[in-house]
Parts: sequence; C-alpha cells; structure tokens
Amino acid sequence: MTQRYATIITDDDGREIVSAIGAFEGAAPRPRLGRIEPVASGVLIGMVRDAGGGFSFELPGAGANAVSLAMARLKARAAAPKPSAIAKSKRTKRTKKKAVRSRNPAGSMPKASKAANNAAAKAMGQADG
Repeated sequence: MTQRYATIITDDDGREIVSAIGAFEGAAPRPRLGRIEPVASGVLIGMVRDAGGGFSFELPGAGANAVSLAMARLKARAAAPKPSAIAKSKRTKRTKKKAVRSRNPAGSMPKASKAANNAAAKAMGQADG
C-alpha cells in the first residue's frame, strides 16, 4: 500500500512548511533536506504546520484555489513570449526564388558525352574499314 510522505523544512521564522510530497510503498524515503513524515491526502505543498499539529495555509484567504490561481499566473507569465521575440516575429521574411533549371529530355546526353561517343565511333569505323 502506498503512503504519502511530505518533506518538512523550517523557514527563517521557525515555521514548518511542506516543501515536497511523494507517494511511496514500503519504508519512508531517506531525507535529503529537512524531515520526512507521513501526511494525509489533503496536505499540499506550501502548507504550514498550525498550532494543532495539522497543516493549513498561513493566510485565511490563501486556500488551495488561491494557490492554484497564483501558480497558473506564474506559468502563463513564463510561457508568454518575450517582447524581443514578438518584434522579431513580426518582421517579414523574404523568400528566395528557386533557381530554374532547364530540363533535358530523358534520352538526351550531355554535349561532352556525345562528342566522346562520336570520336569512339569514328575510331572503331576506321579500324573496321
């Protein structure tokens, strides 16, 4: 059975804050930073340990919805194109014209090959006759 564990760190003011949450089977993972302890399914990252020993968001108006809205705004700001990228994309790009090549009929040979074949034919004709 999987158990949820949270990494608890202590900030400069002495508050214990949930910094990471993971679901693991078997024994608890070894902590790299802070403490690890089992938590209920309602505990979220950023919650602070309250006086009763449970976890809640520090500000009364900062519930899960407010945190998710703030995270969505930050992600949207990070995904928004930079002003310099917008200016570059508005520039018109000139397309280069392709070089037009004349198409030779399928059975024709280049001039150099024709001359070589004619010379070879003359040499063979003189040897036969």
